[in-house]
Amino acid sequence: MEFVLIAIAILVVALIAGVSLLVGRGRKTARLDDDAAAGTTLTRPAPRTGPPQPTAPPVEQPDAVVPEPPPSVELPPAEPEPGLIFETPPPSAGRLVRLRSRLARSQSSLGRGLLTVLAREKLTEDDWEEVEETLLAADVGIAATTQIVERLRTQSMVLATASGQNLRELLVDELTAVLGPDLDRSLGTDRHDGRPGVVLVVGVNGAGKTTTVGKIARALVGDGKSVVLGAADTFRAAAADQLETWGERVGVLTVRGREGGDPASVAFEAVRTGVEAEVDVVLIDTAGRLHTKSGLMDELGKIKRVVEKQSPVTEVLLVLDATTGQNGIVQARVFTEAVTVTGVVLTKLDGTAKGGIVVSVQRELGIPVKLIGLGEGADDLAPFEPRAFAEALVGGED
Repeated sequence: MEFVLIAIAILVVALIAGVSLLVGRGRKTARLDDDAAAGTTLTRPAPRTGPPQPTAPPVEQPDAVVPEPPPSVELPPAEPEPGLIFETPPPSAGRLVRLRSRLARSQSSLGRGLLTVLAREKLTEDDWEEVEETLLAADVGIAATTQIVERLRTQSMVLATASGQNLRELLVDELTAVLGPDLDRSLGTDRHDGRPGVVLVVGVNGAGKTTTVGKIARALVGDGKSVVLGAADTFRAAAADQLETWGERVGVLTVRGREGGDPASVAFEAVRTGVEAEVDVVLIDTAGRLHTKSGLMDELGKIKRVVEKQSPVTEVLLVLDATTGQNGIVQARVFTEAVTVTGVVLTKLDGTAKGGIVVSVQRELGIPVKLIGLGEGADDLAPFEPRAFAEALVGGED
């Protein structure tokens, strides 16, 4: 009986010890759970606070196999992709002369109207008012219109006896005079101090800015210059794709960023790429700014400052839609306050009789018109030549 009691006692002691062990284990797991709930990361070791411990050098394995270097392979010379042919644009010189007949057709109402009135035998006050109305309707502007009419009035005796050809030449001379034939219309696209020329193109939405950048690139390639394009219009989804397409046609590199990215960083990278590649010109397309939004206009100044950390901006071209008329003068003034505009590009002159906006822009702002767009064709952008433009306005000759 004693042996039975002893066995029962041993069994009870063992049972108590087992229960105590299980309870202890349960408490440890709970503490880990509490620590995890408190934010403790168990999978990331704490950083060392003392000096770094030296690591033992790797032990060489005597039986390690050292791979043999790969054999040298001589590759054949690179060949152009089959079917990939770059377009060869014509040079920019003489483009306006070649496109003069197209401009004359769209502007012929101005020339015909003036010539019809001036050819009358005796000019009355009503006739001179008609001349003024014709010039104002073409957006020549009040100041320039007054100047032209006054000069023609002084030659009224000559006008009464002049032939049609002489009358036309006289009118061409007067229009050429108000178009500023002595203004510097050269583009700042030459390398300077070992760095490329940087052209910043600005303008409002819908003026044809991205298309103009592509056409300028074509003209520069036609003149034998190397070009890099910067697609800094990151707000319009198709702008970078459109510019890249223009570049691909003539073999020009386009630097672009992600949609909605920082335009200044894209412009910076474009100029940096141009500097490293030693190209002649970097053309930067900016987002179309509403000239009433001061914050967006300030961003243009930022882009210019960032770009000039790599290379100075040598040209700032403002793209204006000729069909906007005198509203283009308002746009130009605001852009001039944001960045120093050095030249104007007038687009869409092929479909309007308001070519006199050229005179207004130059007289009001003192900024020369350097390029004009005369159509939708890839090579319809031409350097502005006052005499050829005046002849196209008056018409009468092809």
